[in-house]
Amino acid sequence: MADRPKSFNLSAEVHAYLVEHGSAPDPIARELIEETAGLGAIAIMQIAPEQGAFMTLLARLMGARRAIEIGTFTGYSALCLARGLPADGQLICCDVSEEWTRVGLPYWERAGVADRIDLRIAPALETLAALARAGEDGFDLAFVDADKQNYRPYCEALAALVRPGGLILVDNVLWGGAVVDPSNTDENTEAIRAFNHWAAREERFEGVMLPISDGLSLLRVR
Repeated sequence: MADRPKSFNLSAEVHAYLVEHGSAPDPIARELIEETAGLGAIAIMQIAPEQGAFMTLLARLMGARRAIEIGTFTGYSALCLARGLPADGQLICCDVSEEWTRVGLPYWERAGVADRIDLRIAPALETLAALARAGEDGFDLAFVDADKQNYRPYCEALAALVRPGGLILVDNVLWGGAVVDPSNTDENTEAIRAFNHWAAREERFEGVMLPISDGLSLLRVR
């Protein structure tokens, strides 16, 4: 799948084994993964296949019908989430790049989920504010995988849009282990540390941090 696994502290051999023994990407998803890999180093922004399978299964287990994604990149995570929704479900995807999101469009069509996906090209905080003004709350599930400095503002906004008992998934919360390296003080690492500290103490959520891929926090809205 990749030269080096994204999953946290897994060898390449263990990573390949767990992907093979779970719901591995089907041919459509695999082609999207491969096309994204062709973009070069930026492809690291794509979620790992085991995380995609987990998100599909989680959406199905929740019976999610309405979901929001913050950060779509080339559309693999959106494909996984949309496949976990029913045929009349809705996934609102927020991203600022037409170039990257355009990669995923034909794959959504081929997978038969394009009619479930509402792609909105605009800063995500603007889209979330517009949803709030329109009274469009009651979302079941949200996924955050975008600029790290805005993780807290995204989740502050989503806390009002996701229904009680719904979930907010937040990606990259272990940041390759950098969160526990005191010598690492770059902007993204500090932003993730601050978010993790806030989320763990935020009374509106109950949460768990899982070592899936680069770390995935599940925040249940109380």
